[in-house]
Amino acid sequence: MDKTKLLALLEEKKQKFTEASDRIWETPELRFATYKSVEQHYSVLESEDFDIEKGVAGMNNAYVASFGSGHPVIGVLGEYDALSNLSQVADLAEEQAVETGGNGHGCGHNLLGMGAVVAAVGVKEFLRDTGQSGTIKLFGCPAEEGGCGKSFMARSGLFDDLDIALSWHPSDKTEAWGSGSLSVYHVDYQFKGQAAHAAGAPELGRSALDAAELMNVGVQYLREHIIDEARIHYAYKDAGGHSPNVVQSSSRLFYYVRAPEIEQAKAILERVNRVAEGAALMTDTELNIHVHSACYNYIPNKTVTYNLQENLELLTPLSFSEAEIAYEQAFFDTVSEQVKANIYESIRHSFPELDSDQWTKLAQEPVSTPLYPIEFFGKTIGSTDVGDVSWIVPTGQVFVACEPHGTPPHSWQWVANGKSSVAHKGMMTAGKTLALSAIDLIENPELVEKAKQEHLDFLQGRSYVCAFSDDVMPDE
Repeated sequence: MDKTKLLALLEEKKQKFTEASDRIWETPELRFATYKSVEQHYSVLESEDFDIEKGVAGMNNAYVASFGSGHPVIGVLGEYDALSNLSQVADLAEEQAVETGGNGHGCGHNLLGMGAVVAAVGVKEFLRDTGQSGTIKLFGCPAEEGGCGKSFMARSGLFDDLDIALSWHPSDKTEAWGSGSLSVYHVDYQFKGQAAHAAGAPELGRSALDAAELMNVGVQYLREHIIDEARIHYAYKDAGGHSPNVVQSSSRLFYYVRAPEIEQAKAILERVNRVAEGAALMTDTELNIHVHSACYNYIPNKTVTYNLQENLELLTPLSFSEAEIAYEQAFFDTVSEQVKANIYESIRHSFPELDSDQWTKLAQEPVSTPLYPIEFFGKTIGSTDVGDVSWIVPTGQVFVACEPHGTPPHSWQWVANGKSSVAHKGMMTAGKTLALSAIDLIENPELVEKAKQEHLDFLQGRSYVCAFSDDVMPDE
């Protein structure tokens, strides 16, 4: 089966994929509780003759879908969880919730997961047509947002038999992903105090809210004394109630502690823990510290990433109709002038061979069309549980521009754009790219071996050990 035939076959199945993606968008679910979303994956995969192992790694809505036999074993990673408080009306270029406080697909995981299905189906068709040795495994991964579902899967050894892993992410520009990411710990701090009348008997009270506030103040002072690349964020999950005349007997904080390496994040976390313990001592309250999850930094494999870039070159630039450009322009108009200036500088940096008129033209596109060059190990941004996979097996990812230019992930604009034809084109392009690269790896065993050797050389004897203990379980 040549590539042209395969791409045409996937295009014939496009409606099946886009409808499933849209249904996931319409039922946005959080973290591990992706019951309706995963059913859309099952429906498509069962119709495509995959063997599906459901409920893996202690997660009800995680799965491994397989086709083929023998090596190489290529893994594709799919996600389908949404974000809280990002409900948004589809196709509307102004912020308006469908449901106040509701969920929304502000990171495009409805597209990400179904794009991964597109890739797996493409490889399946290739294996079936050629009879070639090889296995495709699609991993359905809940809770990328704040739950590190892949880390639980990694702890269970689900990625150990892979030769290569592939993934993608919606973006506002197209590139093979050469940057790393930050490792992160997700930790819950719960203070327990003693309620009392705040005016009548304050001496009997022990304020858990005071403890939480003191902890946060202590962490602010700590920030001066950690590495520049580290990040610490927090949110109140419980502020103890709404009555000022009652000493708050409970409080709860949820912290993210990030750093370039997991060992650095752990060392900073230990200092944050001591700040929390000090706050408990100062307020005479009890403290419970619970690690919810954690994930490693992402390591891009150059061999795999270069191959992904070659296949992106075959499939880009994407073409858009006048109606699609007008649609995206409405969202681009919501972007600040400072962000638009940053876009121009990014394009000028990435495409020095162009002139200023070309830079301006590209910077003013409402949906980005150029394929950016790879920049390996540039600035690390955010965190992803794909990091754990990349420490176990050579891993490559791509970004595909199917979101409004200049808009960030976790925004209402991404939610509104999530069912558009532009989003669907990006999803299909990503799936096709991953499929073509998987086939290249299957047909060229020397490429797989080169990727594996690079992986071993980079690790220099280090190995993956899950960052949290075996008694930490997925929390729906």
